[in-house]
Amino acid sequence: MGFDDILAHLGEFGRYQRWVYAVMCLVNIPSGMQQMAQVFLAGGSDHWCKVGSWENEDCVQWGLTDDQCFEAKRNASAPIDGSEEDAQCYKYTIVDGLPFSPSLDPATYNNTNVTECNDGWVYDRSQYHSTIVQEYDLVCDQASLPNLAQSLFFVGVLVGSVLFGTISDVIGRRLVIYISMALQGCLGIAIAFSPNYATFTTLRVFMGAANTGVFLIAFVVGTELVGPSKRPVAGIVTAMFFSVGYMLLALIAFFVRDWWLLQIIISIPSFLLLLTFPFVPESVRWLISRGRTEEATSIIVKAGKVNKVKLPDPIFSDEEIREQEAATTAKPLTMLELFKTPNLRIRTLNCMFNWTVNTLVYYGLSLSTSDLGVNDYVAFFISGAVEVPAYICSIFAIDIIGRKWTLSGSMLAGGVACLCTIFTPLGVWRTTVAMIGKFGISASFCIIYVYSAELFPTPVRSVGIGLCSMSARVAGILSPLILLLNQTWEPLPVLIFGVSSIAAGLLALFLPETKGAKLPETIMEGELFGMKKTEYEINPINHQPKESPIEEKHPATGKENEGFSKDLEL
Repeated sequence: MGFDDILAHLGEFGRYQRWVYAVMCLVNIPSGMQQMAQVFLAGGSDHWCKVGSWENEDCVQWGLTDDQCFEAKRNASAPIDGSEEDAQCYKYTIVDGLPFSPSLDPATYNNTNVTECNDGWVYDRSQYHSTIVQEYDLVCDQASLPNLAQSLFFVGVLVGSVLFGTISDVIGRRLVIYISMALQGCLGIAIAFSPNYATFTTLRVFMGAANTGVFLIAFVVGTELVGPSKRPVAGIVTAMFFSVGYMLLALIAFFVRDWWLLQIIISIPSFLLLLTFPFVPESVRWLISRGRTEEATSIIVKAGKVNKVKLPDPIFSDEEIREQEAATTAKPLTMLELFKTPNLRIRTLNCMFNWTVNTLVYYGLSLSTSDLGVNDYVAFFISGAVEVPAYICSIFAIDIIGRKWTLSGSMLAGGVACLCTIFTPLGVWRTTVAMIGKFGISASFCIIYVYSAELFPTPVRSVGIGLCSMSARVAGILSPLILLLNQTWEPLPVLIFGVSSIAAGLLALFLPETKGAKLPETIMEGELFGMKKTEYEINPINHQPKESPIEEKHPATGKENEGFSKDLEL
């Protein structure tokens, strides 16, 4: 029996599957927190130049509070004519030789020359008690470094998706998940004690790799034990737990305002989840694919006992075992197969573009919630919370409306909302419009996973998803860098996000609908999938007239209307 046939006997979502699935969902919570943590680890705050000779002046003799003293020092030293950047990154040169007094007025200075902050900076710590921006002075000419660190984090995600994916094919899924989880916890603690920016960024790169090792492989293990009819919903619900981590991060950060302590706290769950190791089995599909049918049988029998169902005996016949052993030595197909035929090539590029845009806009909106003009913690929490109804709506929409129209509509809605934020004032209204965009892009993010898996033919399905996932990782790298373009023109990042999302939504309309369709099992079926009957009259490979009509009998099965002529079958 194939594994889906085994699941039909075992039950599509029995007690045993629910346990494994629940654990794999839970491991996504710390993954969500770690991936989005830099929003608070590198939270921005107001700052101005420190005057070294004024550092020890506490203003007690003038009866000023600490906050009033800081403000008085700023007013006495910061340039009054110029941009906000001038006030934050420059001071009057003359103040280095003047004693401090609250009565000092920059307007009365005879010398209005300015100099850079040669003594460091003073930070407004009313919101963030400490961040890496404050600790490492990542302001003024160093202001782009936090975005660079987040971009490099996604470089780690890209490397990790390839590295841990490859390792999991060799040593197994279960071991890789827990190794990645242990690394995630250890790296999280190490990051909290980073002495400088270079160390912090390097450790975050490794964190990105470990993070994706947990998330992607847990997604595979959690959903593969679920029956075919419930698998799309299971995949979407898995993503909800990433959003739960997203929301929990906002709640924890609200009460923990020191970046290093926040980093330690969000790393602890990774260690706690290691305790589930004895109770999570190896991937049955992986064991079967490696020809380790005895171990697979043992897990299936245990699952049957927990689910209280009777399984056929034997589960695998001798012939099936020989076939599986032969399959393990077969040469796997490469991604080049996706580009050899015209229709499959266009659809692959279309899917890659949609994955790229989804990731670009998703992280662009998620990482810029502090620019909406409302409380950072509230905006970030809402940004995570809005994903849950987006996922729930997409579950129903893809089966009622269909994959293509739901994906296109959600991408278009997200793109239009991004463009509307340009013309919406800061505050509640801009936050509302931005969250509409986040709703749309979150819905499309989970739909594209399901849709792409159905579009690619079985022999290259994993390769196709891997290629699209790699495109998404590149977009993750670019997203924080695109946010820096607001220094050139403030609306430019959301303009890029909006236009690209609209373009992706329109291109999605050129993909074939997969709702209720028999999924392609061969490369040729994938090439012809979604084409109208009249389009079969031309061979899609060489564009030459076919030698015989579609209705002729299949050369192997003798059945009519197989959809392929003899020349295509060959």
